Amino acid sequence: MNGMYVQDEEEYIGFATLPEQVHRKAVKRGFDFTLMVLGESGLGKSTLINSLFLTELYKDRQLNNVEDRIHKTTQIEKKQLEIEERGVRLRLTIVDTPGFNDSVNGEDSNKPIINYIDSQFDQYFKDESGLNRKNIQDNRVHCCLYFISPFGHGLKPVDVDMMKKIHQKVNIVPLLAKSDMLTPSEVKKKKAKILQEIDQHDIQIYEFPECDSDEDEEFKKQDQELKLAVPFAIVGANTVVEVNGKRLRGRVYPWGIVEVDNPNHCDFIRLRQMLISTHMQDLKDVTADVHYENYRATYLADQMKTGKERKYNGCKLC
Repeated sequence: MNGMYVQDEEEYIGFATLPEQVHRKAVKRGFDFTLMVLGESGLGKSTLINSLFLTELYKDRQLNNVEDRIHKTTQIEKKQLEIEERGVRLRLTIVDTPGFNDSVNGEDSNKPIINYIDSQFDQYFKDESGLNRKNIQDNRVHCCLYFISPFGHGLKPVDVDMMKKIHQKVNIVPLLAKSDMLTPSEVKKKKAKILQEIDQHDIQIYEFPECDSDEDEEFKKQDQELKLAVPFAIVGANTVVEVNGKRLRGRVYPWGIVEVDNPNHCDFIRLRQMLISTHMQDLKDVTADVHYENYRATYLADQMKTGKERKYNGCKLC
């Protein structure tokens, strides 16, 4: 029989509660999200993370002097915290990369980052292939916030090189750091230049999914605003200032105050909305369905190739 059978109220079975069941189970289990912050020293990475998640994850971090930074290699630093909001638990992992682009040898900066991303895919694959798959923890890197310097003309060679090496492994979200160093017209020009160079070098950044046709107009409008904001011009500040009797986070300059949470001053609110409120699950889905599957397919192909070579070499020895 063709067509869909719609039951009467009297014939109610109960499967309409499936979404609620899935929701309850997911909330009970909690959610994992891993965020990598990448960019040269002094661009406000630690301050932005503190601002995004309203925490002092990086308290009073000091920058190394120039000489120390030249001889420093990239390190991987993980910080984990659990945030609960309205009964929903988020296990957040921040992967920081102090020392990136500080070393004279660029390869020394790249390798630890690439190795870390790959190692998380590798660990997930091992856990997924094991006998006990019930409580697998997802430590794959779901998003990389890439900080681009406001100084200079656009992307530096090291930015192009790094992004091209990881763009098929992780969702890259480019940020124009310390945008309060620029005038509004300079921000606009810098954003256009960065996007042009990203396209010119065939760098794949995170692509926002298209809105469903049944989404309300307000959501579609907000989604379009997020897309147009890339690369997000950001200002991070943990200092509370008073503006017209209101206490706000911002930076005080001789010419005025830059409010972090004011969308007319920077894209901080838009970034936080995208990262946490609207696109966190999509970032996870793309990681699982695209980046991890690419890794998995390559890994299995390499294993098969290695197996065939061993078999062939074994026959030669017979």
